Order: sequence, then C-alpha cells, then structure tokens
Amino acid sequence: MNTYLAVDFGGGSGRVMAGSICQGTLKLEEVYRFPNRQVQMGNHVYWDFLALFDEMKNGLRQAVRKGYRIRSIGIDTWGVDFGLIDGNGNLLGNPVCYRDPRTDGLPEEFFGGNLVRHYSEAGIQVMSINTLFQLYSMKKSGDVQLEVADRLLFMPDLFSYFLTGVANNEYCIASTSELLDARSRTWNQSLIHRLGVPEHLFGDIVMPGTVRGKLKREIAEEIGLTDEVDVIAVGSHDTASAVYAIPSTQVDKSRCAFLSSGTWSLLGVELDEPILTEEACRAGFTNEGGVGGKIRFLQNITGLWILQRLMAQWKERGERCGYDFLLSAAESADIPSVIDVDDKIFQNPVDMEEAIAEYCEAHGQPIPETYGEVVRCVLQSLALRYKQGIDQLNRLLSAPIEQLNIIGGGCRNSLLNRLTAEALGIPVYAGPVEATAIGNILVQAIVKGEIGSREDIKEFI
Repeated sequence: MNTYLAVDFGGGSGRVMAGSICQGTLKLEEVYRFPNRQVQMGNHVYWDFLALFDEMKNGLRQAVRKGYRIRSIGIDTWGVDFGLIDGNGNLLGNPVCYRDPRTDGLPEEFFGGNLVRHYSEAGIQVMSINTLFQLYSMKKSGDVQLEVADRLLFMPDLFSYFLTGVANNEYCIASTSELLDARSRTWNQSLIHRLGVPEHLFGDIVMPGTVRGKLKREIAEEIGLTDEVDVIAVGSHDTASAVYAIPSTQVDKSRCAFLSSGTWSLLGVELDEPILTEEACRAGFTNEGGVGGKIRFLQNITGLWILQRLMAQWKERGERCGYDFLLSAAESADIPSVIDVDDKIFQNPVDMEEAIAEYCEAHGQPIPETYGEVVRCVLQSLALRYKQGIDQLNRLLSAPIEQLNIIGGGCRNSLLNRLTAEALGIPVYAGPVEATAIGNILVQAIVKGEIGSREDIKEFI
C-alpha cells in the first residue's frame, strides 16, 4: 500500500507520521517522535538544526524498516524562523529562535507609527518575532552572514533543501515572514529594498502541491531506500496543513472559524482574498497563505504556551503536575481572575507562575494559589480571548461566525473546549487531533493522484 510520510516539527517536539489511504479511509501511524528544544548559547537562543535533521533521518529510517512503500515526503514546521546558506550550499549558522530577545522594540523603530499603509500591502500582523524584524536585527548588528549568504530558507525549506539539494520558498511559510505582498503573493521588493538586505536571498516561491525535488541518493542509501522518493511542498506552515484537514460541514466555509490549538492559538477563517483594511490591522489580524490559494485570515494568540511552561516549571520542582490531575483540579476551582494571555509578561518569563501572580496583583484581581486556580485562570482567560477574537471577526466579515472547529493537540483539553463553547455561545467541534499530519498527507496524496480532493476522505483511523 502506498505510504506518505509527514514530517511535522513543533516547538517542543517533532515526529514522523505515516499515512496510507484505502477506500476513502486514511490510516495514520506515528513512526517516530523526538524532542525539540531551544538552546541558549552566548547572546542568542537557537534551534539545534543539526540534531533535528539527524532525528528526521532517524524517523525516515524507521519508516523504511517498517516496510512502508514510501511514495513521498512532506515537511511542515512553525513559522517565521529561517536559516541562511552560502553559494556552496553550506548552512551558515543554526537558526535563531523567534523567542530570542534580539527583535524587542524593532517594529516601532522600523515603522514608527505608520503601520496601516504597510498592512495594506503585507496584510500581516506586525509582531517582533516576524522574519522581517529578525533580518532587521541582523542588519543593524552588522551580521556577516548577510554578506556571504546566497539564500534565505524558512525552516521547512531548509529541511527540504538538505534532503533534495533544491532551494526554494514555499508560499504558506513565506507568508508568515511579513515580507510578501498579500495580493500578488510574491516578494514585496520595495519593503526588502527598504530593509537593506540582499534581494537575491529570496528565491522562487512554490505553492503547496509542488514537487520540490527527489530525495538525494546518498540520503536514500543512508536510510535504506532503493526507490526514488519525491519531497513535496505541502502547506509547510503547520497551521496551513492543519486547516486543510478540517472536514466539510453543513455550515458555509466563510461562517466556520477554525482554532488551531497548541503552543500558539491561531483563530480565524479561510478566505479567497485578503482583508487589508485599517480595522483588520488595528484588530491584529494577519493574512497568511493557505493550501489551494486560500488566505488564512487569523489572529496569532498566545495559546497553551503558558500552561506548558507552568507544567515544565512544576515538574522541575518535583511537584505533581500530570495533565489529567491539573485539569481535574481546574474543573473544581473557582476563581474570577482573568489575564491578558498576549501580554508581554507571559512571552518568556523566568517564572510563569510568578508572572501570573504579578499580573493579577497589578490589576487588582485575586492571586491564584493552588494548581487548580492557576490552571483555571489560564484556561478561562484563553476562552475569553477566543470570544474577543470571534467578536472582532464578526465585525470584519459579511456574515457572523456560526461554528468553531478546534484542531490540533489542544483540542484534547475538554475543559478549555467547554469554557470556549460557553463563552462563544455557538457550536464548538473538537478534532481532528492530528490535523497537521492529515493535511500534510492529503496534499501529497493529491499530487500523486491517489485522491482528487480533501472530500475523498470519509474517515480517519
């Protein structure tokens, strides 16, 4: 049976998923999972690309050993981060993590107060983590990498390049950079010129469903493959793949919002064309690329990152912090405190629990004291933030949102789902959990001609 491999890199872990299709049923299996971590070295926070690439090969090797008939490979990752390669194809340095403080304050310095005109072209929520400001930081500091680099490759582009030797930029991931023109879906050359970095860094933009190249012979031999295998550009921003996996419903697509729930919460709708108005800009919406030429009109919201940091912190202290235990404690907790999950205090504090306490004290709210109260505070704050986002969407769209689909790992959080449904007052559907891998694999299967569209899949196992 034909098998498609989805390599999915998240902020905390990566995995290789195998998918095969039989009579309208997509069967998924996790082949290999591995950790991903940020490494502080010197003045910066890096991703360990070399380790991640090696782990990806380990996962591919495991798939070969399991006897899968591998037709193709697709790669998706988080957005905005990148690596630079020189003219000989050498990686010039480990990619810097978007949580590195090097970009703090740079949006205000670069644009001043004139964001609306920029938004009317780029259509992207101005955030200091975006590629634009990472490059601006490198330019300001005189980083020599910019002088010798031949190509800028976003994370999925970078993994694909070292698998195939072909350098290009996939549209969905490139759209997170703030360096594209939202209407033409090509590089914003005037902005790149203003930024002052070499124009040759930005290569050909390929759309999801493009074969990027063949797996290099030496890598195929290393992992035990004898057949030629295509590496396919999928919706290589993980949210683009996840949104593509949402099943069709009775509700009109334009009235069905999605919430990709994980470290980040991405809340929005799929549209045919971007919304580039001043109101959309002020509300913090972004127009990112989607599969099939769609626009993902969404807000980037701090998601389960706060809870993830709390759990890691409690675990380091040797305290009881199992997920089920915490949700049970939060279910019975009663505390009215609400935090602004997008406040900078929660971006990367040394002590997340202390940051929550400081915020509540500064805003005259009761300070959560127990595990249950802390987690309840976080989850009800997220639910109310989702309501704010839906209310803002309703003011921008021609018809109100009638349904919300929560996808990704966070859709397992039943308490958060319930609190969200109560806050919104509309039907909320959870799943699929493995939306990112499913969307990744569906694009590959369409390219290979095994299915015609997303609607050909009736069941997931």
